[in-house]
Amino acid sequence: MHPTSPTQLHMQATTSVFMVRPTRFTFNAETAHSNHFQGFVAGLDDSAIQARAFEEFDAMVARLRAHGVQVLVFEDTAEPHTPDAVFPNNWGTFHPDGRALLYPMCALNRRAERRPDILEALGQQFTLREIVDLSGHEQQGRFLEGTGSIIFDHLHHVAYACLSARTEQALFAEVCIRLGYRPVAFHAYDALRQEIYHTNVMMCVGTEFAVICLESITDAAERTAVVASLTGTGHEIIAISLEQVACFAGNMLELRSAAGTPLLAMSQSAHNALTPAQRHALSQYAELLPLAIPTIETIGGGSARCMLAEVFLPAAEKAGI
Repeated sequence: MHPTSPTQLHMQATTSVFMVRPTRFTFNAETAHSNHFQGFVAGLDDSAIQARAFEEFDAMVARLRAHGVQVLVFEDTAEPHTPDAVFPNNWGTFHPDGRALLYPMCALNRRAERRPDILEALGQQFTLREIVDLSGHEQQGRFLEGTGSIIFDHLHHVAYACLSARTEQALFAEVCIRLGYRPVAFHAYDALRQEIYHTNVMMCVGTEFAVICLESITDAAERTAVVASLTGTGHEIIAISLEQVACFAGNMLELRSAAGTPLLAMSQSAHNALTPAQRHALSQYAELLPLAIPTIETIGGGSARCMLAEVFLPAAEKAGI
């Protein structure tokens, strides 16, 4: 593996995430018009889907913990019904300066995923100094869905976003100003020329590598700008195809163990879709960590990265004696 200092790695890859266990996991009809990755699993009724979702979720948590990642688990609420609660990365980001940003969500039934009790629990375990609530933009039909919409390069203070119904350019620019990041916006399309709904299904930025579907960026100038930004920050570009995107090969997240080992979380289907050469290239930077979540990713239309909300907040401040 390439040598990377623990300090650098900490800046891009966290050791702490939180996940939400899906109490009422179902196909979300409210999001299906823009998320073309959602589908059905034949022969499963609601109870069987729920049982499989629990099984896949619990196994993913156990595997991450076994590899030294701190995973905080919160239970989904039965009411209101939030069928996509298992994807908490869309509603909040949690930064090293103690700020949390809350994001405006497109689907009405996703807005209740933002939970004060989760923020309170995080504030007890970490230092949460300020909550920046951007959710009011929902009332004007303006949306930006967390790290579904935004891919952060924390080391170089660059942020990437493919624009869509769920990712507004002006809001993206505003968040970048607040955080002090340089915005790189572009458009990306699937094989049917439909907008790719979230950036994190076609792009992942790690400490020293970037996985990206360049063929989805059909505008040559935009593609050139993205490539120039990534290479300019020293990232090795590992290009994936539209067919691999359909298997969630772009939906990865670099993490690190408590001991500092770089890990690359992805679904088993994403891992299976990679070529041997791509796996080899990625393994130079991190241990590949495939996670079997076929029911969740098929019905939910999101994969392993979407299930992981990174926590970069500083440790809780201890009271003086």
